[in-house]
Amino acid sequence: MLKGKCVVIGVTGGIACYKVANLVSMLKKSGANVNVIMTKNATEFISPLTFETLSGNKCVVDTFEKKANYDVEHISLAKKADVIMVAPATANVIAKMANGIADDMLTTTILASKCKKIVAPAMNTNMYENKITQDNIQKLKYYDFEVIEPAVGLLACNDTGVGKMPEPYVLFEYILKELAFEKTMQGKNVLVSAGATCEYIDPVRYITNPSSGKMGFALAKVCMLKGANVTLVCGKTTAEPPMFTNIINVVSAEDMFNTFKDIHKNFDIIFMTAAVSDFTPVTVHSEKVKKHMVNDNNLELKQTKDILKYLGENKPNNQILCGFSMETENLLENSKIKLTNKNLDYIVANNLKQEGAGFNVDTNIATLISKNKSISFDKLTKFELANKIVNNILN
Repeated sequence: MLKGKCVVIGVTGGIACYKVANLVSMLKKSGANVNVIMTKNATEFISPLTFETLSGNKCVVDTFEKKANYDVEHISLAKKADVIMVAPATANVIAKMANGIADDMLTTTILASKCKKIVAPAMNTNMYENKITQDNIQKLKYYDFEVIEPAVGLLACNDTGVGKMPEPYVLFEYILKELAFEKTMQGKNVLVSAGATCEYIDPVRYITNPSSGKMGFALAKVCMLKGANVTLVCGKTTAEPPMFTNIINVVSAEDMFNTFKDIHKNFDIIFMTAAVSDFTPVTVHSEKVKKHMVNDNNLELKQTKDILKYLGENKPNNQILCGFSMETENLLENSKIKLTNKNLDYIVANNLKQEGAGFNVDTNIATLISKNKSISFDKLTKFELANKIVNNILN
């Protein structure tokens, strides 16, 4: 996703330096051209050779290093960089950046660059909470730096509190958000459902289905990376929801129906991917039903509300509604009927009998169907498929 992108990582003198090696490795594996600039204090914690090995580029430390081919290196990197991340960012370097001080390679490069800057503070809790540091952080935000909130936990000084640098995967996601895609969905509001609903029979047992939520999460992440404001309505899932999305947790089909009913008109695009359990338990006293129960509860099952049909019948003008269909036979025919009957703009159909498609896998095989055409996709990761679905809908 980051192929051809130039990422500059600024490493300053904090014990969290060692975590940045993993970040550089992740960025390199994603195709980025990674350049690391270290302060002299940072070299006391980790060797520049570590970053040179992981990035494949020379690690820069000294502003006045003699080179065979002269190059104003801080200007060169400043021009090439698509994003600069400072991690860990000490209180000292935060103060320098906030006040325009450029007395080493890192701070001069930052001052000379027009690209997005992201800062991950990491320090002792008292230093972080000091009013001077907080004022400097506010200055950085005023100057359009993005500041990542530090984590809370046990610090290197054995204090417990705020000031830990977030894990490398979190920092990686901030860079992805900035660089992965053009922001073609900037200003659009997107609503996505994900996961399975659960209908409780008693306080312990419930009826559900195998949906992992992975397809919904992939769609949410793609839209977020393209600049959309994304809200996720999550049922029971086995995957981690993407960062930078608004999450509403629900349990039952009724919860999900009520949530969509309340908010659906506020969105430009809706992806209804959740596998809603088709039945809700209700108390009855039918002897015929009792004979088929596996316990002594007097229960029967009633049909739940069709959320997708409701959304189609109450769709605002210009809203795009995309549903999902899982079929074991007559895939295209049955999906086209649903498209018409539920007043959808698009439906994504996949056959549960195909290997690599359906529940609890990381891949999918699907066909995107609209009123006028259908586009079939071979086996792709759910993220790749989500990107193709979104691109076709936008175009």
